[in-house]
Amino acid sequence: MAQARAIARYVRIAPRKVRLVCDLIRGKDVAEAIAILRHTPRAASPVLEKLLNSAVANAEHNYQMDVSRLYISEIYANEGPRLKRYQPRARGMAFPILKRTSHITLVVSERPERSERSERSERAATASE
Repeated sequence: MAQARAIARYVRIAPRKVRLVCDLIRGKDVAEAIAILRHTPRAASPVLEKLLNSAVANAEHNYQMDVSRLYISEIYANEGPRLKRYQPRARGMAFPILKRTSHITLVVSERPERSERSERSERAATASE
């Protein structure tokens, strides 16, 4: 099964915050995931929406996948390098501030087509209930 991926590196949002939004869209269809991201008031939402659109474009252009059957098969945020800054404190001390970055990976795949046989058995199961 073909997969298309998109990677955003050195995103200036802490990975812990990005993972909260990643968990919302993991396993969802592309259209549903875009709707969720548009209505989620978090800083990571626009970044993930842009990344999702990139992965969909890669799937369509590079692998000739059907966009209507795409879903998010994998999404994860790993930690990137930390920017080290220092805050002056009392008595000449310095307090370190770590500004965290993320490397976000998003993979989309096509859902397998449902065969007629599985549809018939599903209809029979709902009819017998």
